[in-house]
Amino acid sequence: MIIIIGVVFMILGMIVSGRLKSKFAEYSQIRLRNGMSGAEIAQRMLHDNGIYDVRIIQVDGQLTDHYNPLDKTVNLSYDVYHGTSAASAAVAAHECGHAVQHAVAYAPLKMRSSLVPAVNVATNVMNFANMFLMFGGIYMLSRGSAFGNMLLLVLVLANAALAIFSLITLPVEYDASNRALKWMEARAIVTTGEHDMAKDALKWAALTYVVAAAGAVANLLYYLSIFLGRRDD
Repeated sequence: MIIIIGVVFMILGMIVSGRLKSKFAEYSQIRLRNGMSGAEIAQRMLHDNGIYDVRIIQVDGQLTDHYNPLDKTVNLSYDVYHGTSAASAAVAAHECGHAVQHAVAYAPLKMRSSLVPAVNVATNVMNFANMFLMFGGIYMLSRGSAFGNMLLLVLVLANAALAIFSLITLPVEYDASNRALKWMEARAIVTTGEHDMAKDALKWAALTYVVAAAGAVANLLYYLSIFLGRRDD
């Protein structure tokens, strides 16, 4: 069953990711009327929100854009940093939305950041548990051994941490997009048509997090059902 769950959400993730890439490729071809680059838009949004201690830097890769709260940097990929399209505007403003969240101490962002250490531990536990299951662990689980029950409990707790982190990520991402879109509209950074394109691109970006959260919850429910079923035996 866990394999089926993994395959289903892997396929969903590939579909959404593929759609996201096609949307960004499409909207990257449409130059903004004002001709501003992603870096310029990011700088304008930060300053409009009274933020002057966040650096904007270029990073390698495609769709590798992110905000790092540890060193207060908005990291933009080459196409976004230099791009003058609706897609680059959407991504740059979205990442600055995270910087604004950080500046105003947005509660879900603070909560997500505090969970990072636990998520790192949970990820390592999951990797170890999956290796163990591949080399005989499934047999021990089927025998109902004490060690097997303990392993199940560990899997439940690890998946719970991952699921909580994924669920908290949703409001963080949607809020950053909403901040970006509202600012671009209020400051007339984009036209109505460009705003619609930016909104559509960010919608598909957010859906990747929705699929990830749904997969994390499905994994948690799977292991939890097995664990609770054993306790009832």
